[in-house]
Amino acid sequence: MTGGRHGRLYDRASRILEGRGNGFGEPILWHLALRRHTEAMLWLASVIDPRGGPADSFSQAGLERRAFRLGNARAGQHAAMTCFNRGDLAGYRRWLGRAARAGDPEAGVELRRFKTRLPHEAAGDIGRKRPYRASDGLWTANRRASAATRYYPPDPFRPRGKQ
Repeated sequence: MTGGRHGRLYDRASRILEGRGNGFGEPILWHLALRRHTEAMLWLASVIDPRGGPADSFSQAGLERRAFRLGNARAGQHAAMTCFNRGDLAGYRRWLGRAARAGDPEAGVELRRFKTRLPHEAAGDIGRKRPYRASDGLWTANRRASAATRYYPPDPFRPRGKQ
């Protein structure tokens, strides 16, 4: 349980929304969001309609931006995922960088790992497919032991009999 009146209200709202309490949890979260409770802002941003931009204070992007500006580093990662889901990869990188500078360690790891084009088949559905490379074999020991499949294409630099 978090301390203070706002912490107790947030805990009560989360119990209600998880089905472990009686009442209405969303009005409590709106009450807390209007009083600058950043965790309530993030919870609301995850359940409301994603339309609207950061200029609209009560849209998904607006709530995440306000929570980030109030000091919640996790809100930057939420804003990054909102940009990613909209297809805005530049915004995704920008928000990950902001979250990493604010102190979110997961955002820094994700920023270093981020690639705009990926080798797997699902990336082709969203226009981010790239050709297979020999360096894509992350599990080289497993690739040597198993036959080439759709997910592990044959290594073009190794003779066919040794794959």
